[in-house]
Amino acid sequence: MLSKNQLGFLYMFISVCAFSVMDLIVKWSEHYPLGQVLFFRGFFGVILYFFIMPKERINNFYLTKRAGLHFLRCLFGLIALIAIFIALRNLPLATVVSISFAAPIFTTIFSIFFLSEKVGFYRWLAVLIGFIGIIVIIEPGFDSLNVYYIFPIIFCLGLSYVAIAIRQLSTTEPVWLISLFFSAAITLASLFTIPLGWVVPSIEDLFLLSMIGFLGGFANLWLGQSFKLSEVSLVSPLKYLALVFGIIFGYLIWDEIPTIKTLVGALLVVFSSLIILKREIYYKEKIPSTTRHE
Repeated sequence: MLSKNQLGFLYMFISVCAFSVMDLIVKWSEHYPLGQVLFFRGFFGVILYFFIMPKERINNFYLTKRAGLHFLRCLFGLIALIAIFIALRNLPLATVVSISFAAPIFTTIFSIFFLSEKVGFYRWLAVLIGFIGIIVIIEPGFDSLNVYYIFPIIFCLGLSYVAIAIRQLSTTEPVWLISLFFSAAITLASLFTIPLGWVVPSIEDLFLLSMIGFLGGFANLWLGQSFKLSEVSLVSPLKYLALVFGIIFGYLIWDEIPTIKTLVGALLVVFSSLIILKREIYYKEKIPSTTRHE
């Protein structure tokens, strides 16, 4: 029988694997319109959450007293999701994953304004190290005027506000409702892209596209269970396995070999987020999950 910490470790590992495979499918789906891929992420996520919501909430699942905050969470989450999808289609997989690790850096800054938290010397040092890491990674992008390097940063900014909003919402709202509203928002927004042209997928592609929704939905659930069951300090470092998966998938499928600058920058970003994690645990604050929430 596994202990709670061991179960939490397992849930985090499965969550990271699910997100990594989802990223892989999103990158593969570049021959499908972005709006259509968003539809599959949202629609099948909605289906998933309807199956896990409590039976007594089926008739009034939509009731909430915090509609405004839900709207902001969905808006910034949608911006982040679109940005990461664009980045995955146009940049090496390992590069996108590396920059996405910078989300806790922006969350630290946002927490000052939205949660009135005090940020000490060590977390400011972590922010500085993280920004240096980002500059090291994207410097080739500035040289070649590759505008796509801005999209992982947009993702981090959007995800950072999402982490703050979820932290506020979770005091009164169930996790499944927060995720359900987000999946519904993705689905609704994607429908406006139909006039731009959608492609009828084959049976095989239909399965893969639907897996984007199911993997994203399950990954968020497993992530939540991991933090619920185990110590955050034990399971959080596992999220950096996504970089290993990104390097492996990128090399095997697209012949992408990460540059030395990408690896050095990634190490700096990972180091900075680990400092932030350690300081959060030291002060025994509730840590908003900035791993994904897509």
